[in-house]
Amino acid sequence: MTTSRDRAARMTRENGRSGGSSGSNRGAPRTLAEELRVRPDGALATLLRARPDLLNPVPNDLTQLATRAGTRASVVRAVERLDRFALQVAEALAVAPDPCPYETLCILMTGDPDAVVDAGPAAGAEPTAMNAATHAGTDTASWAVPASDVGAGEGVAAASVADIHAALPRAVATLRQQALLWGGDDRLRLIRTARELLAPSATRPSPTGLGPTVAEATAGMSPGRLQEVIAAAGLPPTHDPVTAVAALTRLFTDRARMAALLDQAPPEALTALRRLLWGPPYGAVSAATAESAGAAPDTDAERVAGGQAVGDVRERTRAAEQAGPAPHLRWLLARGLLLPAGPRNVVLPREVALQLRGGRAHRTVEPLVPQLVPLTERRPQAVDAAAAGQAFTALATVEELLKEWQAGGPAVLRAGGLSVRDFKRTAAALDVTESMAAFWIELAYAAGLLASDGEADERFAPTPAYDEWLRLSAEQRWARLATAWLTATRAPGLVGVRDAKGRTLSALGPDLDRGAAPEVRRRALGLLAALPAGASVPTDVLLNRLRWERPLRGAADGAAGPDDDLRSRLARWTLTEAETLGVTGRGALASHGRALLGSTAAQAPGPGTEMNQATETNEATGTSKATKTGKTAGKGKATEPGLGSPASKATTTGIGAQAGQGSEAGWLPAPSLPAPSAAELAAAGAAAARLLAPLLPQPLNHVLLQADLTAVAPGPLERHLADLLGVLADVESKGGATVYRFTPASVRRALDTGRAAADLHAFLAEHSRTSIPQPLTYLIDDVARRHGQLRVGAASAYVRCDDDALLAEILADRRSSGLRLRRLAPTVLAAQAAPDVLLERLREMGYAPAAESAEGDVMVTRADAYRTPPRTAPTPVPDGPPVPDDRLLNAAVRAIRAGDLAATAAHKPSTAVPGAEQAPDEEDPTAGADAEAATGVAAGSAAAGGVGPGRLPRTTSAETLATMQAAVLTGSAVWIGYVNVDGAASQRVIAPVRVEGGFVTGYDHTADEVRTYPLHRITGVAELADDSL
Repeated sequence: MTTSRDRAARMTRENGRSGGSSGSNRGAPRTLAEELRVRPDGALATLLRARPDLLNPVPNDLTQLATRAGTRASVVRAVERLDRFALQVAEALAVAPDPCPYETLCILMTGDPDAVVDAGPAAGAEPTAMNAATHAGTDTASWAVPASDVGAGEGVAAASVADIHAALPRAVATLRQQALLWGGDDRLRLIRTARELLAPSATRPSPTGLGPTVAEATAGMSPGRLQEVIAAAGLPPTHDPVTAVAALTRLFTDRARMAALLDQAPPEALTALRRLLWGPPYGAVSAATAESAGAAPDTDAERVAGGQAVGDVRERTRAAEQAGPAPHLRWLLARGLLLPAGPRNVVLPREVALQLRGGRAHRTVEPLVPQLVPLTERRPQAVDAAAAGQAFTALATVEELLKEWQAGGPAVLRAGGLSVRDFKRTAAALDVTESMAAFWIELAYAAGLLASDGEADERFAPTPAYDEWLRLSAEQRWARLATAWLTATRAPGLVGVRDAKGRTLSALGPDLDRGAAPEVRRRALGLLAALPAGASVPTDVLLNRLRWERPLRGAADGAAGPDDDLRSRLARWTLTEAETLGVTGRGALASHGRALLGSTAAQAPGPGTEMNQATETNEATGTSKATKTGKTAGKGKATEPGLGSPASKATTTGIGAQAGQGSEAGWLPAPSLPAPSAAELAAAGAAAARLLAPLLPQPLNHVLLQADLTAVAPGPLERHLADLLGVLADVESKGGATVYRFTPASVRRALDTGRAAADLHAFLAEHSRTSIPQPLTYLIDDVARRHGQLRVGAASAYVRCDDDALLAEILADRRSSGLRLRRLAPTVLAAQAAPDVLLERLREMGYAPAAESAEGDVMVTRADAYRTPPRTAPTPVPDGPPVPDDRLLNAAVRAIRAGDLAATAAHKPSTAVPGAEQAPDEEDPTAGADAEAATGVAAGSAAAGGVGPGRLPRTTSAETLATMQAAVLTGSAVWIGYVNVDGAASQRVIAPVRVEGGFVTGYDHTADEVRTYPLHRITGVAELADDSL
């Protein structure tokens, strides 16, 4: 039995021969759906991988896929993921005629070789209204430069025309691959939504700096005014506004006639055009009017100008405004070189601007990938050592943070997050800046080591996973932190920043997730991984590369975009955080950092990566790379191959090489890759841990005691030693070596845990490489002697002591007045305070009290290590749907092909619905420039009494049963409409094999399996045409 996959392949071959259309209309595809229909499965999979939002949910057929590819949200997402040159090509197509031949696109990108172009104001100059000072003697020869000198913005390498021609086929193929562009090279069509997004509007100019066309700018102009314009421009008079606009457009697009017209222009008029040439194309007439009349531009200034009274200046300004625009502006307005855009505003028509620009759409064209230079090379061993030192510091800082919060963590704000006071207190306790404190707090939270306890008095505290993390080796603990950081969507750098509503974002708050963060981290580190081991580049160079790969849509033409946009800030934070965490060292990626990236670093794109993938799409759509190569030469007119003609393999290789010229190792943008799975992340973390392990210092089991009551740990200590020493002494300084200081309070703290003086002496003797200094011995013995002399119990609270003189001393101390003590007996004091408060106050007064139980025994007090209930690590908030893997893509393509087969298979008309109103070969009325999503398959949509695409056939129950029974006898396939139990309707092609009990069983060609359907859920049935399968 023939499967749907075989039929889909046959249909693809037939459509490729016929141009993808049914009926009498043979040739190029008329809609995006038709072009998608002739693409091979691999090209469809590439489209779905580049635009995964199209798979949510899986489209029923290719018509629905084309419709979804044209929705605004999906197009915005696709456009924002284009590289700078591909985006510039899309912007040029948005202001080009629709459809646009490839030759026209080449001119828009490179300019007319025989034209001259106005260089415009200096890069970075503020474009203002036409109020520039007069330049005497200015003419077209003095302000024009050759069009071949394509401009370059700051930090952008100058691109030659050859570079643009070499990179243009790749950009066009990218747009085709992502279904933003369709049609052959002679009729390139940017999909309507993308055109609306990128083309200029009445309120917003194009990113190219071009304004509306003459037809758009004169839409509200009166016929009489149009007659005046064409008469002043020297055109034949006409009373038809459409003819007048067309004549004016032809004038502005004719190079020779435009040059003759501009030769007559006053020098001031040329200066005004220069101001608007490269955008924005709108200008205010009032400023120029005031200046031409001699009035001060700042009409609100309360001062005397030129010795005249302010009233005289205002009077002159008012008179100038009544007189109308300046003479040079009146000359431009009279001939339509400037057109009114409002009461006091004018606009430069697109045709005029393109003529003055020499046909170029962009002032700065950036086809070349910014190179990662200059390189700073260091020994890889030095980089690894520096990164390992930072990794060790990271582990110590996270441990210190969670120890700080395990006794009594900070409270959770009502709106979520950490209060400013607790945040500043934590930064001070860690001895780091507030930005670094935010990073460590968010890192522990992302790793699942920190969470809120969910109690009524909600607080942050370590989770049970923290104890499991402590039991891991140092390298494994680091790998867990680094993996959590790499995949987290939370951005610690936003802490302290105000959001759109003016609220300050807090650490651990709910508004720190940014879906682009993991992608930016991986890409920034991936670029470092592409460098030689031990090499680094300046931050600005790396940011310039990232901005080329993901430019800001709508940024000024040629501008790299502001440094404070989110992606640039995320990239800067990534580099800082990677250095702090130990993923990089001295700005270069460490060896364990490369391993942490896993397959991402291994899949660095090579020469022609994108081009080879785009070739598959072009082979399906009939776009010949040889044609484009011919256009690159700029001589002669290349021929267009028919739809479905494959490109030459040798030619494709040649273009791939050309596209890499001038770029870094032939780099081309890599395709979207699926996010690594949990297993891949675990494997990468384990590999990174293995490389890091020999670089980390080994834990020590000794310290060096000194006579000044300090102990020096020359390296990391074993956990049990570090824990006990942290109780017995206070940390005085940290670094490569940690310095501990013994104080009476710290020794009392150790005694409070139940240890005796002899235990402390034995502990120090066991773990010290030096003898115990005598001052330390005296300190321990003295505190132990006094420890427990005072006993505190619950009355509310009492103090008991065998030395009544000591109690009298406490009563006489003014600091004890808040406790409201009174003597119950010579050796007992009662207090109106809780026992824990009484203990704390007595310790503050310099005593060493001990708590006792109701039986009079000393109670051992230890700080409880509080833990939250079991918590899972926070789930990252992705920026859109994840990139599907190959298995899902293959299944989705099969399902779409099968659904499209059911929707487009030709079938015989049904007798249940008489009066078909559309002939089988009638052209789809929705096809055309604005109907990319229409199916274009007329035969399948016209049968069954005019049932259109996506509409179910309708027959009576008796006719359905009879048709099914006849199909069982003849072994033929039928086309059915089916509604499932959820009310979802679908079209299916089945070959019935049995009809009984109200059910039909048959082979479902759409699903490639045998299924059973209730007859009462079948809306109708139609026989397939003889050649449909």
